[in-house]
Amino acid sequence: MFFSLSSWALAFILSAVVGTATAAGYAAGYYLREHEAKVREPFGVLQGALLGVVGLILAFGLTLAVGRYEDRRAATVTESNAIGTTYLRAQLLAEPVRSRSLGLLRRYTDLALQVSREVPNSSAMRRTTAAEGVVQRRLWGLAGQAIDGAPVASAPRLYVETLNEMIDQQTVREAALNNRIPTAVLALEIFGAAIAFGLLALYTAMHGRGATTVILAGALVTILLLIIFDLDRPTRGLIRVPDSPLVALRASMAVPPAAQGP
Repeated sequence: MFFSLSSWALAFILSAVVGTATAAGYAAGYYLREHEAKVREPFGVLQGALLGVVGLILAFGLTLAVGRYEDRRAATVTESNAIGTTYLRAQLLAEPVRSRSLGLLRRYTDLALQVSREVPNSSAMRRTTAAEGVVQRRLWGLAGQAIDGAPVASAPRLYVETLNEMIDQQTVREAALNNRIPTAVLALEIFGAAIAFGLLALYTAMHGRGATTVILAGALVTILLLIIFDLDRPTRGLIRVPDSPLVALRASMAVPPAAQGP
């Protein structure tokens, strides 16, 4: 649910939830101020404990988001290296398999770059990954022709090994892009923060103190929530998984191949 929202809509929802809970806490605090002596201590203990729990939940969510972000970056680099090695080894194949394979690998790199700009698990990404599967099957068929044409040569066998690794890495990268923080954890962070700041505002209002500290703390937590959500949205928002390894690889394919097949 959260992943399908735009960045602006997500920022609005988070600010509205935390802000509304804080405002409601202040309103309830001013209303209960005349009973301060009876409820001050219970509310103070409760809001302090809840703020500590929310801090732990936010730290847990940030750890999950950063871990998934690093996994996506590593998967992009690994897939780029696998495609690059396959492209180099394809240059050693005999014609006509060599030229056909090199052309397909350029097309495959274009599709891998396109994946970097599409929303994971969207219809557009599914079409792109399906197109990658078609290219993979064509490359595998050409690799079989290369093996049949030179059954004892080392170049086709090394190429098949790397081609298989490239296909495996595409699956790993797709899985990393779709591996997001569970919605239940994100919802717990949002509503836990809202309840904690509602109680903090209530406690502050009961003591007749200003709202500046609570507002600043709420803004800080809202920004932290936005960062967690942004890290979990690899192709949207401000923090994106860089596709520079694939861009550099595609640029290197624009020059003539360095090696010539037999």
